[in-house]
Amino acid sequence: MKRLLRRLRPGLLLPVLLATALAACGPPRKSVFPPTVSIQQMSVLPNGMWQLTVRIQNNSYGEMDFKSLDGSLQIADGIPVRLHSAFELDIPAFAADVTPLAILPTPAMSQALQAVAAKGSAGSLAYQIAGRANAKPEQEKQARDFDFHGNAWLSPVPGIANTYR
Repeated sequence: MKRLLRRLRPGLLLPVLLATALAACGPPRKSVFPPTVSIQQMSVLPNGMWQLTVRIQNNSYGEMDFKSLDGSLQIADGIPVRLHSAFELDIPAFAADVTPLAILPTPAMSQALQAVAAKGSAGSLAYQIAGRANAKPEQEKQARDFDFHGNAWLSPVPGIANTYR
């Protein structure tokens, strides 16, 4: 270290020390990553609507304030239906929370679900979910959109009629 300090010209030492001191002054930036969105549970209501419990996993190193979801849900190879919900969820770093969302399924979606229900707990139904989640990371001043997409399966819950996980 002494050799390095001797080699630096006297006029250069002060700016290097000031730059190093200023770099240490600010808080460290926390990394922000897109959330993971999935269906935690789905219930078929008596009127035919589907009540989804959507799980939002914050994958960032800081808290995020989630405002809305806008996307689509596709069951098997059917036509996707729109997902949209506005809410207020403050999710800490690496934590998750849920929000309810009601949708009106297409007739093909309902038929696919009935076929799975007939198989009991051995049945499963593939789904794809994709879209954008609007959220404000804790160190930013404005909310922004984060893309999400995922594939998973829904299976009947044993002993609880019209409920799938």
